[in-house]
Amino acid sequence: MRGSALVTAFPPAARARRAALLGVVCVGLTAALTACGEEPKPDPDKGTNGVGRLPAPAIEAKARNAARDAESVRLSGTVVSKGRSYKLDMRLKEDGGTGSVTSKGSTFELLRIDDELFMKAGADFWDHGTGQPSASDETAAGKLEDKYVKVPDDDPAYDQLRGFTDKDVLLDGLLGLHGKLTKGEREVVGGVRTIEVTGGKGVGGSLAVSLMGTPYPLKLERAGGAGVVTLADWDKEFPLEAPGKGEILDYGGQLPKTSDPS
Repeated sequence: MRGSALVTAFPPAARARRAALLGVVCVGLTAALTACGEEPKPDPDKGTNGVGRLPAPAIEAKARNAARDAESVRLSGTVVSKGRSYKLDMRLKEDGGTGSVTSKGSTFELLRIDDELFMKAGADFWDHGTGQPSASDETAAGKLEDKYVKVPDDDPAYDQLRGFTDKDVLLDGLLGLHGKLTKGEREVVGGVRTIEVTGGKGVGGSLAVSLMGTPYPLKLERAGGAGVVTLADWDKEFPLEAPGKGEILDYGGQLPKTSDPS
């Protein structure tokens, strides 16, 4: 009788609704317990400029645009071109640049203000490649040592040397990646969080782009092992001042052939 009374008290429709309600409660409880047991994965782009969420081609495009629009940059590292290695440490802006270039064991300094280009090097640079220099060669090298020489704009070396001091020319030549672009690792470069863009699965070079503030390119590994450069001090102003008269030696013609800046 007691069992029959309970069955009567809860007709089939009511029992079905009650079972459904219990099922919902159990599912919700299970989800709550699971959520408590598993912490949500942190968002890698939280607090960033958001470019990490973009596809690789869009990230590279933003980095190129940021570099093009910047007023200044410091570029340092090694670049291999036509089988020759150059170690660069250059500060560049729209109206000129200054810094040093090392190649074949010799270092020379460059300073450009608008179209005026100056070069300074030690005696070993001016004697470079001469074998056994004559007394006149040694005298000329001694006079040129650590003096600024104004490079004539009709000198064969002018355009190449100017290229080391030209922000747009240098960056346009360096920032290209080859092959299909994909997103790579996230790393810290110079204390800044970055997202990597690779070309051809890394064979075509890689570019680390800032995830903080403006998406500047901060590190470039060129395709084929052709050098690694870092890019820093974006939009930081620096002075460009012409050398004093006592610091300049007017060579009066083309650079001496004893030098080999190319």
